[in-house]
Amino acid sequence: MTDTTPRLSVAMRLRNNFLTGLVICAPIAITIWLTWTFIHWADSWVKPYIPNRYNPESYLKFAVPGFGLLIAIVVITMIGFLGKNLIGRSIVNFGESILNRTPLVRTIYKSLKQIFETALKEKSSSFNRAGLIEYPSAGLWSVVFIATDAKGEVASKFDSMGRDMVACFLPPTPVPTAGFLVFVPREKIVFLDMSTEDAAKLIISVGLVTPPERTATLLSTVEKQKKKSKK
Repeated sequence: MTDTTPRLSVAMRLRNNFLTGLVICAPIAITIWLTWTFIHWADSWVKPYIPNRYNPESYLKFAVPGFGLLIAIVVITMIGFLGKNLIGRSIVNFGESILNRTPLVRTIYKSLKQIFETALKEKSSSFNRAGLIEYPSAGLWSVVFIATDAKGEVASKFDSMGRDMVACFLPPTPVPTAGFLVFVPREKIVFLDMSTEDAAKLIISVGLVTPPERTATLLSTVEKQKKKSKK
């Protein structure tokens, strides 16, 4: 019998091997590059303020990458610790009072503080869920991150119209760092079971990286637990 299996040419094999190597090496290289860039960025900001006698590079003949980042983490942690006691809280309040009396600066400071307090609040549910909304027109769907329920004056205006609105962040593809704030009726949001990390992967990859369906996984886990309990 003759072998009818089509054989790949040498060029096709080289192409496939190159693409396989690219899939393996590219994520590793990009991760290392981003990490290294962030470390150097942190060092460039912190190291100039470290006295020479406390800087190990003053005694060594080579640079110590990450030392500035380590000092920044330690200092921020200490400030957080001191900010919880009475003396530290008084110092923080005094500094905030100066910023709040400075034109232009107080607007920036208050906005940034409110954003960080909301984003880093332990019990906050902001951006913990992803969903689908019809955008930019009916029949076309986009992935959004659920921010929070409408609040303040915006919420009162919607309440007067009898609408239950939810603030959503609509990120663009493939860079989800900038986007649009849209208020969507709650009943028009299709909430997804996937995590926000998986939703971000879906957006960044332009739909190429699709996370597994969590509903099926959860159901199979529940069924396994029921079988074990019966035994």
